[in-house]
Amino acid sequence: MTHSPLQCAIFVSLFVLGACNPFAPGLGEGDAFGDLLGDPETVPGFFTNFRNAYELRDMSLYEPLIDSSFVFQYTDFDLGIEREWSFSQELESTRRLFERTAVVQLQWNHIISQSEFDAGLRTRIVRSFNLTIVLDDGEVFRGDGNVNFVLVRVDTTDVWKLQFWRDESEL
Repeated sequence: MTHSPLQCAIFVSLFVLGACNPFAPGLGEGDAFGDLLGDPETVPGFFTNFRNAYELRDMSLYEPLIDSSFVFQYTDFDLGIEREWSFSQELESTRRLFERTAVVQLQWNHIISQSEFDAGLRTRIVRSFNLTIVLDDGEVFRGDGNVNFVLVRVDTTDVWKLQFWRDESEL
């Protein structure tokens, strides 16, 4: 049985196309999470991961960003005093926030100041932000201000972790 050139072309085309899925990228064709996960060894990557943890409301993304010696400071405007909490309180507070919200949008704006210390093992960054929180009942809170972060790492090839956070917003 002989086949026409058209039948041969169709057969070859089906054979070649049958081996690939045009809707699935091939192995090694980019990083599927490249836009979601930043490089945690860089300061911009830390901020990308922080934003994504908040916006996805995902503690499994958030907790690795926080150093075990973490301290959060803020001003209690109602009482006119400074308050702070530690690592475990931060995780519990953030977990409750994530559970009670329908939407969190965090936009990082410009870096106001950045200082590096201890041969690249510590950096202090003051950065402005805009935050929108929509609760499950539809109530919306908007805020902006500055975060004053101290990021630390064990060595220059390690990931950055948040050790100190001074909230300089007026939410």
